[in-house]
Amino acid sequence: MSCIFCKIVNGEISARKLYENDEFIAILDAFPSSVGHSLVIPKAHVDDILEMDEALAGRAFALAAKIAKKMKPALNCDGINILQNNGEAAGQTVYHLHVHIIPRYADDNVAIKWGTAADNEDEIEGIRSKLVL
Repeated sequence: MSCIFCKIVNGEISARKLYENDEFIAILDAFPSSVGHSLVIPKAHVDDILEMDEALAGRAFALAAKIAKKMKPALNCDGINILQNNGEAAGQTVYHLHVHIIPRYADDNVAIKWGTAADNEDEIEGIRSKLVL
């Protein structure tokens, strides 16, 4: 398999481990957006969250929260982004699910931007009605 995260999980490629259990490995990102940028990676290969069991997804984000709680005082960062990309349009470049924990600093120049996709009340309600569980 050519998946870089599977190779890390299998010990074929070294990584700077922060945590490991039967389900996950957490590592420092090899190409960090900021100092301390970390990843939570499930050991079982799933491309994205659409393929992931909801309970496993919950445990992945629980681990991300645990890392973030240690990260804040350890790195004295000003904030933390926790994000997970699904598909090329969303910025996913490695097709093995992973959760980013990115420490943020006031002067880090990391750009995560939000825009306004809809502002018409009828359009917003139409979208909501398609997504309600």
